[in-house]
Order: sequence, then C-alpha cells, then structure tokens
Amino acid sequence: MDTEAGVFHVFGPAGLALVDRALDELDRLWERTPDVPSQDRILFALALSEVTTNIAQHNDTADVVLSVDVRVTTDTLRACIRDTAPPAPVDWDAVSMPDEAAESGRGLALSQAALDEFTHTVGALGNTWVLVRRVDGQRDTDG
Repeated sequence: MDTEAGVFHVFGPAGLALVDRALDELDRLWERTPDVPSQDRILFALALSEVTTNIAQHNDTADVVLSVDVRVTTDTLRACIRDTAPPAPVDWDAVSMPDEAAESGRGLALSQAALDEFTHTVGALGNTWVLVRRVDGQRDTDG
C-alpha cells in the first residue's frame, strides 16, 4: 500500500462540521485503500464518528480546536484525535452500554467494542484520544 494513500489530517474548530469533514476524508481514504475489509472499515468509522462527535457536542465553544490524524496500513487502522478542551473526565471502569431507553451515552462503549485499543490521555494542551483497530480479514468470515 502506498503510504500516502492511507493517511489524512483534518484540523479546525471542534464542531460538527469538522466531524463531517473527517468522515468525508475517511470515505475518500477507503477508496484509496480498497483492501481493508468492510467490517474493519465500518467499525473503525463508527468509533471515529462517536469520539469526534462527543468532542464536538461537549465542547461547543469556538476556541476548542480539534485535530484528527488517520493512518491506515496493511495491519492497522489508527486515529489520533487531539482537542484543546479542558480535561475530559473519563472513568473507563464505568464505561458501559446504557439501557435501551437511554437517548445517549453509548459513544464510548460502542467505540471500546469496535476497537482493539482505545486510550485517552490528558496533557497541558488538551486531550488525546488514540483509536486502533487491527485489520483482520478473518473477522468478516467469522461473523
């Protein structure tokens, strides 16, 4: 795979418009990397959408900036998402699917289920979210 074919970067105010840009870029990336199995594409896109949407919805101030870097290799789908928001308080031990009647609160739980690695760190400049899904063609046939 051409290294440049499997990479994109978007950057800007942390709003839903940037989320849409990131997902549009991901669609274009899939066109350039046709060997990625469909199940891996779908679940990685779901996680990327959930995390970036959460950041946008919980940080609606114009001064919060969101940066999304995605890299696809033959083995791995990886996103590094950085925001300049205050530290996001995430209790990873308490992340779980809410009951069926809940209207929100599924994003982190869905992302955890879709990814092989999902980390969040806080630094002096904001939050960093790393999403990793290993590419495995057997997952499509295993169901």
